[in-house]
Amino acid sequence: MWLVIALLFIMLFMNFSIMVVLLVSGLLMVFLFAPTLDLVMFIQQLSSSVESYVLLAIPMFIFAADIIVQGRTATRLLDFVNDLFGHIRGGTGIVAAATSTIFGSVSGSSQATIAAIGRPIRDRALQYGYKDSHIIGLIINSAGIAILIPPSIVMIYYGMLTGTSVGDLFIAGIIPGLLIFLGFSAWEFFIAIKRDIPVEPKATWEKRWQSFKKSFLTFGFPILILGGIYSGMFSPTEAAAFSVLYALILELVIFRSINVKQIYQIASSTGVVTSIVFILLAAGGAFSWVISYLRIPQTLTETVLSSDPSQLEILLIMSLFFLISCMFVDSLVAIAILTPIFFPIAVQTGIDPVAIGILITMQATLGTVTPPFGVNIFTACAIFKKPYFEVVKGIVPYIIIFVAVNILLILYPDIIMVYQDIFGKSKGG
Repeated sequence: MWLVIALLFIMLFMNFSIMVVLLVSGLLMVFLFAPTLDLVMFIQQLSSSVESYVLLAIPMFIFAADIIVQGRTATRLLDFVNDLFGHIRGGTGIVAAATSTIFGSVSGSSQATIAAIGRPIRDRALQYGYKDSHIIGLIINSAGIAILIPPSIVMIYYGMLTGTSVGDLFIAGIIPGLLIFLGFSAWEFFIAIKRDIPVEPKATWEKRWQSFKKSFLTFGFPILILGGIYSGMFSPTEAAAFSVLYALILELVIFRSINVKQIYQIASSTGVVTSIVFILLAAGGAFSWVISYLRIPQTLTETVLSSDPSQLEILLIMSLFFLISCMFVDSLVAIAILTPIFFPIAVQTGIDPVAIGILITMQATLGTVTPPFGVNIFTACAIFKKPYFEVVKGIVPYIIIFVAVNILLILYPDIIMVYQDIFGKSKGG
């Protein structure tokens, strides 16, 4: 196992693509430790890893996100939230965090959130005296909440790997997402007082009503996805299909912000992103199958459980491994590799699979906003045309808040399970 880990990191630092790293490592393990294994089985795992019906939700959620990014959804949301909260102390920053959180529940993508609302939020904040590094740091980290707020591709993939209800994961992710948003809002309030940042003019109730009417239909996305899944009307995959239909109706028919010709371009872009994601999933699935075939997870489980570790120790070790991995590689790849190793251990110590999934999603979220390879950082560099070190200058306070919430959930995982007391179990799977 140590040989494989060393090979993984050496190839990553040599700038091999992640797909090559996973495939070479997997094949090396086969040649060294299972030389009699028919390689046809390895090839079969590449295809079977992406054959699950649940994974159909991924390209459809990506497609829906691409449609609304091209449309007017983001600006309508931003105007509505700004009219509500822009006038309070720290309101511009709170609006940025709130809009990112709400847009995350619409798009399910942190990169899409930065692309859609990053520029208008930054331009508005600079007008009211915010430092550039401050507002960019806020945008990067607030966009990360999109991974925790449904729809979440990370949760879909974890649910497929472990058989955990995607509907329960979607609902359970709301509480951690809101905790992070509240932490960001409290920091914005404090820093606005400390720096004496001016507030925006208070909107009239008439203006608020007008902006609400313009943005009202946007809230149909979370209602459609969560309401449909949790009521049992349709599965997460069917919810993804309905989200595409709803996005098309909204942007093509009602708002008329895109035309029919643009749909082909949007679909092509979605196809490119989906192909990259599924290649990674195939390679990660094959690698995961190899380590399971060699009984590495089972051996680790027996070794770890023989020392009778506590749930807290398991969660701390698991979270640390996932966080470090997500800082260097795509979160879906990290989940494909590490979930088969840690999931059996955590479950056997009595930790709920939903709580495990949310904590893994938290590490994936942190990985997108944390140097050196956080994808949100590079997205912000491209969107705002700023150098790397200038972009990361303002992220530290928000990462501290992320880590604080993360530690809170590790120490008290029952917080994650509060959703069961409120909603009960999902009927939509």
